[in-house]
Amino acid sequence: MNAIEITGLTKAYRGRPALQDLSLSLAPGQIVGLMGDNGSGKTTLLKILAGVLAEWQGEVRVAGHIPGPESKALVSFLPDASFLPDTHKPADSIAQFARFFADFDEAKARQMVDFFGLPWDRTLKEMSKGMREKLQISLAMSRRAKVYLLDEPISGVDPASRDVILRGILSNFDEDALMLISTHLIQDVEQIVDSVLFLRGGAVLLQGGADELRAEHGVSLDALFRKVYAS
Repeated sequence: MNAIEITGLTKAYRGRPALQDLSLSLAPGQIVGLMGDNGSGKTTLLKILAGVLAEWQGEVRVAGHIPGPESKALVSFLPDASFLPDTHKPADSIAQFARFFADFDEAKARQMVDFFGLPWDRTLKEMSKGMREKLQISLAMSRRAKVYLLDEPISGVDPASRDVILRGILSNFDEDALMLISTHLIQDVEQIVDSVLFLRGGAVLLQGGADELRAEHGVSLDALFRKVYAS
């Protein structure tokens, strides 16, 4: 069974299409780079798959379920905005996730907080943007999910932090799960993705295995992205 199965997905905001008749099948056991220019529909797609956005047309199955309570129990979603209270310290956020999610591994979360070198005695208000990002990733990756949806997890942080964050993500990724990672920093994620999905105007522009696309076009994924979206 595919981890994600989509047929004819269409979503509009006030009459303006965000996704247009999008069809897609993604098997488990891979990391997929979700790429596209601004307004291509990446965040809308992730929110629908995460079950936090309603009123769309088409057929969507996530781990075999229509987006809703059953699928949410199997999906770990990292949105592109901060979702933790400023007053929280890492232990507070870990305790909150443990209450909300039955598949949350507190020990793993603590290990990731230590791996990222985050201070246990600081509130989020006292942390830098990169620190907050690392804490949120620690929480998202500490669920034993079937599908991980990460929306721009390395945006707005320095190159050194990006590398550390990606290593943390990889070290805690279950090889039997599916990860869909949205980013415009293609050069940074190029070496970790197994396949890529390019969106434009809410539709699939290009899809394929990372190695196959590099071999077919004779360029890196970053260069391919620039070429495709410049045309």
